[in-house]
Amino acid sequence: MSQTLSPERIRADIAELLGCDPDGIAPDENLVDLGLDSVRIMVLVERWRAAGATTLEFPDLFELPELAHWTALLTGVKA
Repeated sequence: MSQTLSPERIRADIAELLGCDPDGIAPDENLVDLGLDSVRIMVLVERWRAAGATTLEFPDLFELPELAHWTALLTGVKA
């Protein structure tokens, strides 16, 4: 979806909003369970749209809030 979004940046952006170490996020862990609420997901949608993921929508992320899914969706690379 975007050439400017790397798996490392996606993980770092999520960790920043969760206030945790990026390495502490397991690829299959539910990010909502970790504390990523709908407002924070919208922050990520806007941030990643600005970085080139122009067709990204909130439901794309909310339907399966896992790092591996989001990374594959945004980059085509598995986390």
